[in-house]
Amino acid sequence: MTDTNKKIGFNAKQMCIWLAALIVGSLLGMLNAGWLNEFFNFIATVYTRLFQFVAVPTIALALTTTLISLGAKKNTGRIFVNTFAYTLLTSFTAVIVGYILYRIVAPENLPVDMVAMGASEVPENLGTLSYYDHILSVIPNNILSSYLNGNVLSILIISAIVGMALAFMPEDEHKKALVNVIFGAQDLLFTVIRGLIWTLPVGIVAFAGQLSAQLSAGVIVGSLGKYVAVILGGNLIQFFVILPIFLLIKGINPLHVFRCMLPAVLMALFTKSSAATLPVTVASAENNLKAKPEVAHFVLPICCTINMNGCAAFIFLTSLFVMQNGGIAPTGTAIILWMVVAVCSAIGNAGVPMGCYFLTLSLMTGVHGPLGIMGVILPIYTIIDMVETAENVWSDCCICAIVSKKMRKLEESESQKA
Repeated sequence: MTDTNKKIGFNAKQMCIWLAALIVGSLLGMLNAGWLNEFFNFIATVYTRLFQFVAVPTIALALTTTLISLGAKKNTGRIFVNTFAYTLLTSFTAVIVGYILYRIVAPENLPVDMVAMGASEVPENLGTLSYYDHILSVIPNNILSSYLNGNVLSILIISAIVGMALAFMPEDEHKKALVNVIFGAQDLLFTVIRGLIWTLPVGIVAFAGQLSAQLSAGVIVGSLGKYVAVILGGNLIQFFVILPIFLLIKGINPLHVFRCMLPAVLMALFTKSSAATLPVTVASAENNLKAKPEVAHFVLPICCTINMNGCAAFIFLTSLFVMQNGGIAPTGTAIILWMVVAVCSAIGNAGVPMGCYFLTLSLMTGVHGPLGIMGVILPIYTIIDMVETAENVWSDCCICAIVSKKMRKLEESESQKA
């Protein structure tokens, strides 16, 4: 995996091309030409589907190959425990920050006619799952159905089982053949991803054009504007304030980590997929941040699946907004319960574009909230998804830096005792 990571590079020239594509797309989107907007929507949809295509196998192969290498080592358990602990801590912090901001801004209810119009935009086949269905779907009962349905947490479980089994499997020709096939498949996948990254400026133009057209059309107004301000404001506070504080507490320079991991954060912003960003995230952590390779290879594949700060906040705040508009006003214990539900739901959410939106829609179906609001949100979710994904990946980077430093100190302490 290390050799592959070094091939997935990122340089100043590429960054300039991406920024130029962002500017061009924004300017074209401001023209608000109907045919151009339709073309942007088409290109953006193509790239969204491509990122969904590579996301699931990226997570599965990254975790499997990592556990093959690390599964039998004693520090594997420690790394996982630390990763999971910081995931819960940062996710709950994001939810609490969002809730405080929600109470301060206090978005009003949307007009009834707007909610009614939004109901027609809700994808019908996504509003039929309850929260219990979501939990049950995590337990794999058929390896093919898990991959065909894109059930990320189920695939994560399968990948962990396969990786650990191969790690403890006796060394023989059968194990060697299986390992070679798996690592070969990962190299093939990363070659595809490099090609996708090379063509990404076209997608950036389309995504930027979509975003610019939405903003210039004035879709974010009134109560909807306050709701979006809460979502984006919470993400920005978590990104620029809370996560750097976590790093400072551990004696790590946030600016240094940010400079090293900027390629991954930018790609997450443009692609809206933490899973598709994973190869760049791992390469940046290993080559720029100089994180311990075994930590980067283990922490980041897991984090891009379970560490969803932005998603947890979105689920919680959007649930509050939908329930508020439906005449449901959870308070006290119910608020705390919904915080837990949001964090637990975000764990295992698909690290692909709009994965968080689909999950929130399923949860709101379970409480019979006015789903028309989800239709109202849908046209502007591109903005939210971009910022959320960048925050999620930045949080992954911070956890990787913290765990890497902690494991170095632990190893130094053990070596001194020996």
